[in-house]
Amino acid sequence: MTDSELSVSKMAAHGVVIGATLLLAACASSLSLPNHLLPLPAETQSLLKDRKMRTEQAVFIRVFKEESELEVWKQRDDGRYYHLRTYPICTWSGELGPKLAEGDRQSPEGFYTVPRQQMNPHSKFHLAFNLGFPNVFDRTHGRTGSALMVHGKCKSVGCYAITDPYIEEVYALAREAYLGGQDAINVHAFPFRMTAENMTRHAASPHAAFWSQLKVGYDAFETTRTPPEIVVCGKSYVINPVWAKPLTSPLVADRACPRFTSQPIARLALSKEEATRDVRVAAPGTRVRSIATQE
Repeated sequence: MTDSELSVSKMAAHGVVIGATLLLAACASSLSLPNHLLPLPAETQSLLKDRKMRTEQAVFIRVFKEESELEVWKQRDDGRYYHLRTYPICTWSGELGPKLAEGDRQSPEGFYTVPRQQMNPHSKFHLAFNLGFPNVFDRTHGRTGSALMVHGKCKSVGCYAITDPYIEEVYALAREAYLGGQDAINVHAFPFRMTAENMTRHAASPHAAFWSQLKVGYDAFETTRTPPEIVVCGKSYVINPVWAKPLTSPLVADRACPRFTSQPIARLALSKEEATRDVRVAAPGTRVRSIATQE
């Protein structure tokens, strides 16, 4: 080997070492980040790109108890939401039905909003976000409880646990949406997928009347692929109301609703992509009952 060839060889070897060092440094930098600042995995970023979604666009979340699934939907430029991923829920607490009282070890059902301040980067269950239970509807019906979360680990006394790797990804998706300008993330928690068949199957439940209110919100999203407007008056959830007269004062949850009609909903002709929910993370998890200390 000539001196020139030897020099080139040494430079190439040195370049490999430098490249490896930089790669290790980048990995170490990522590993040293706190959990709530971890970047989205490269595979998830690629999935977002493939589905014509940007990380900063709004997020919508749905939870289904019976199926033990948590869905994440992302908004696109057309304003509608498209399914991104379904995450298996490792465990949830109690039975089908709403949470009624502190200590009943029931996971809540209903329509919740999660502003940024309800995100918990220091949860003892890795990462978490507070659903905001009890909401206005819950309080109107005397329901009590606190610290009802979606979090990591695989333990629950009223929360929804989706394991550490999955909460890291969901947390990062929410974080980026907040940074993109989303004020609060809608989280709709259902007892099951509210198809006509499932409603018939559970028609004898003491919670059937409550579930019929949730179904109106479920159907509104299934039909339009945009989260519906939801208010509470007359002690009931009201979905997409059109008021007979402009409201001159705030609604009072336990007083009769002002006169309204329901906004007509035009059913979309869904594409094959929209009609199919692709479980990209894992098959739905098996529900496990367990007891843990709340956040």
